[in-house]
Amino acid sequence: MIDELAQARGAVAASAAAPVWALAEHDLVAALDAAHRLEQQLAAVKLALVRELDGRGTAQAQGASSTAVWLRDRLRLSVPAARRLVEFASTLDTGAPEVRQALADGDVTLEQARVIADTVDNVRATAGTEVAGRAVGVLVDWAGQFDPTLLRKLATRILDHVAPEIADAAAKAALDAEARRATRDRHLTLSELTDGRLRLSGTLDAETAGLLRTAIDPLTAPSGQDDQRSPGQRRHDALADLCRLALRTGELPEHGGDPAQLVVTTSFDGLVRQLGAGTLDTGLALTAETVRRLACDAAILPTVLGGTSQTLDVGRQRRLVTGPLRRALVLRDRGCAFPGCDRPPRWCDAHHIRHWADGGDTSLHNAVLLCGHHHRHIHQGEWAIRLSADSHPEFVPPAWLDPEQVPRRNHYHRRT
Repeated sequence: MIDELAQARGAVAASAAAPVWALAEHDLVAALDAAHRLEQQLAAVKLALVRELDGRGTAQAQGASSTAVWLRDRLRLSVPAARRLVEFASTLDTGAPEVRQALADGDVTLEQARVIADTVDNVRATAGTEVAGRAVGVLVDWAGQFDPTLLRKLATRILDHVAPEIADAAAKAALDAEARRATRDRHLTLSELTDGRLRLSGTLDAETAGLLRTAIDPLTAPSGQDDQRSPGQRRHDALADLCRLALRTGELPEHGGDPAQLVVTTSFDGLVRQLGAGTLDTGLALTAETVRRLACDAAILPTVLGGTSQTLDVGRQRRLVTGPLRRALVLRDRGCAFPGCDRPPRWCDAHHIRHWADGGDTSLHNAVLLCGHHHRHIHQGEWAIRLSADSHPEFVPPAWLDPEQVPRRNHYHRRT
């Protein structure tokens, strides 16, 4: 095999060096077809070698943690690409020998082979080996006419062609299984970048995908002939518009007893002079221009320091920390105040330092922000809370934890 591969490599190298400009058009097309077919056949050889190496445990014997990691180093692949290579090699070896042969013959591409292997595996589980064998022939024939994307769509109804008597029942079972997978795999990840921006990634189920497209598509159209935004930028702006619309409805769940609102903090003097920068309640800095724009939005709640103050001590007539009092608490604590906790304000509850039922009032001097975990911990544990001379909360640990009971503070949240 090594000698034959070496000869093939020499032939390929000679072809790469050949002056293609000298070929007639029909010869160019024929050479492209031949090169493409050879590429698939070499992929089949590569998969067979990977499968054998994986089965022998060569990677572990040479000190790698897995075959995928070994391939990453050996072939300079990414780990995901190497892992897919190992998994597909195993699939072709154990469950789809007919597909492996079609690839070796150059009748299907590597992408088409993946589609066929997946489909045959599903057919085998649903209708048995005999029907799966018939499905391979049909799918390979289709592969000569359709690209991988269309082939996968057609493959969803393969049983209509090879086992029509069970096609409807199998289609329903497959649809139910897909719905269960979609429910299980649904997620949305918000990753905060170092400059305060967010990276969004995730997978939406079919229903949510439909909702998002229905809501966002009308907002992504160019605003006019001079709209220079890219499609991605228009989708970004459409998402922002959706959030503003949702905030204006007043129907969102409350955060710690306060309506869902974006809070922008700036100085009164800076706002008047159109010079003051501001910050969101998440800590992200904003330009003066952005602050003034947001302050005019009905969905935005401006908190102006140094302007007309609002009464923060609402006494014992109200038990819940809401409205201006909660906003002042967020500005002071910046998040969960328990030492070492990094939970943001919107994950926090307002805790009465002296319990309301014990006569404590609902005021800034008797409140502290705590995340759910530390709120429960304080109520169940032996920690004491007090305000220091600079009006920031301190936590006194129980004697069994610190015999000296030295007060502790949260230094995680930025103080200004």
